[in-house]
Amino acid sequence: MWMKTVFWGLLLFMLVATTMAVEYGARSHNSGPWSWCDPATGYKVSALTGCRAMVKLQCVGSQVPEAVLRDCCQQLADINNEWCRCGDLSSMLRSVYQELGVREGREVLPGCRKEVMKLTAASVPEVCKVPIPNPSGDGAGVCYWAAYPDT
Repeated sequence: MWMKTVFWGLLLFMLVATTMAVEYGARSHNSGPWSWCDPATGYKVSALTGCRAMVKLQCVGSQVPEAVLRDCCQQLADINNEWCRCGDLSSMLRSVYQELGVREGREVLPGCRKEVMKLTAASVPEVCKVPIPNPSGDGAGVCYWAAYPDT
């Protein structure tokens, strides 16, 4: 008798849990604090023009003027939702690739490969000492997407 009770209790629990997961968008990319960064919801992605210049200069090994660094860091800090900072850097990077017609494994600029520019852009929050969410808790201020090949 108690087995039937346990079975029906678990079945009821699974039904309620599944219904709640569907209702609240579990496993959805559009749930959580980062969903506020979605342009489809009205969020305006920052152009990060200072960071764009800084990343290009760093990637080719040039000295970054203090004013460019300061502008980049201020633009990144001005993004109020820290969950949006890496997303805006990723958007900035994609626009640089598009502007320059970059394909996988090719040079973005003379002396600067795509992979190097990606890592340079991903490390901007660390360089600027601007906080970003870090689920791993290891204290690194590098955007998570640097580890993925299609960014």
